[in-house]
Amino acid sequence: MSSEKGRRGLDLYWYIILGTLLIATAVYIYHLLTTVTPNRVFLHIPVLELDVYWYAIAIVGGILLGAYVVSKLAEEKALAIFDDVVPEKVQQRPLTNLSLPNEITETLQKQKIDTLGDLLLRWGYSPRNLGLNADGIVKLRGQLSAQSGVNKAWLEDAPWRIWNPDHVWGGIAWVVILGIIGARLYHILTPSPSMAAVGIESPLDYLQNPYQLINLRNGGLGIYGAIAGGLLGLFIYTRTAKIPFVAWADLAVIGMALGQVFGRWGNFFNQELYGKPSNLPWAVNIDLIHRLPDYAEFSRFHPAFLYESLWNLFAFFVLIILLKRYSDKLLTGDLLALYLIFYAVGRILLEFVRLDSRLLNLGGLSLNMAVATFVSLIVALLAAGWRVYAHKRVRKD
Repeated sequence: MSSEKGRRGLDLYWYIILGTLLIATAVYIYHLLTTVTPNRVFLHIPVLELDVYWYAIAIVGGILLGAYVVSKLAEEKALAIFDDVVPEKVQQRPLTNLSLPNEITETLQKQKIDTLGDLLLRWGYSPRNLGLNADGIVKLRGQLSAQSGVNKAWLEDAPWRIWNPDHVWGGIAWVVILGIIGARLYHILTPSPSMAAVGIESPLDYLQNPYQLINLRNGGLGIYGAIAGGLLGLFIYTRTAKIPFVAWADLAVIGMALGQVFGRWGNFFNQELYGKPSNLPWAVNIDLIHRLPDYAEFSRFHPAFLYESLWNLFAFFVLIILLKRYSDKLLTGDLLALYLIFYAVGRILLEFVRLDSRLLNLGGLSLNMAVATFVSLIVALLAAGWRVYAHKRVRKD
C-alpha cells in the first residue's frame, strides 16, 4: 500500500487548488483593469425561472473541495495505520489464495480488489461496502479468519476504520445543514446596521417580520455560527459512527479553511463584504447600486473579502503542513484550536477595514468594539487556554 501511494506524486486536490487560484487571480486582475465585475447570475434556467448565482457556486464549490481534501487526508491516515499494522507479506498475498466461490471473487475483482491487502483495507472500512450479500460476507469472513497472519481483531474493528474517508461524505449533510442553521442564527442575533433598511434593527424585530428569518438575500450568514453549527453536526455524526470527534475536527478545520478561501469569492460577485474607501492598486470597484448609502460618493474600497480569502489560504497551508510534517508532535485538538485562533486573529484585523459591523452593546452602553471582535477575542483566548492546559497535562504525565 505504501509503495503505491508513493508513486502517486501530488494529490489531485493540489492541482485543483492551484488551477482555481489562477482562475480567481485572472478574474480579479481583469476587474482591476476594467472595473467590471461579472454578473452575479451564473446561469438562468428558463423552465424553472430559476437563477443560479456565482455566490452559491463559490460556497458549494468551496465546501466540496474542502470535503474532498479532508477525505484524502483521512485516507492517508488510514493507510499509515494499515501499513503499520498489517505486514507487507500479508498485504501482497493474492486474492486467489482464498478459497472463495467464483461469484465472490469476480465481485471483488470488479472493485479492483486483487490482493489480501486490498481486501483487508476495504473490509476494515466496512464489509457492507464490498458489494456482497449477507451470505457472501459470512463466507468471506470465514476465509479471512483462516488466513495466517490475519489478526481476527481486524475483522471486528480494524484500527484504520476510524479514518474511513467515506465518513466525510456520510457526515457532510449534518455539518452543512447545522452549519447553515448556526450561521443564520448568528446573523439574526447580531444583525448589521444596514439591516435597518428592511426594518431590522435588533433580533426582536425578526418577530415582527418572520419572513426575514429565512430571507438569506437580505442579510446573510455569520461565520462563527457556521463554525459552531458545523462542529455540532460533526459531533452528532461522530457519536453515531463511533469515531473520535476531536481528531476528526482537526481534519475538518483544514477543509473549513480551504472552503472559506473560495467561498469568500462569492462576496466578490455579489459586490459585498468590502471595506473602507481606498485608492490602493488592488482596491475593488463597487457599483453605485451596491454601495452603502453613507459611501455613495466613493467607488473603490478595500477588498475585505480578498483579505479574508488570503488569510484563510495562509491558515490552510500552515494547518496542512503541520499535519503532514509534524503530526507526531501534535496533540489531538491542536489543529482545531490553531484554526480557531487563526480565524479569530484574522477577523480582528479585518474589522479595522470592514464597514457595517455591529457594535457591542452592554446594558444599553454602546462600546466602540465590533461584536465580531469581542467574539474573536473570546474564541482565541479559550482555544489558546485549552491547548496550554492540554500540553501542560502531557508534560506532567
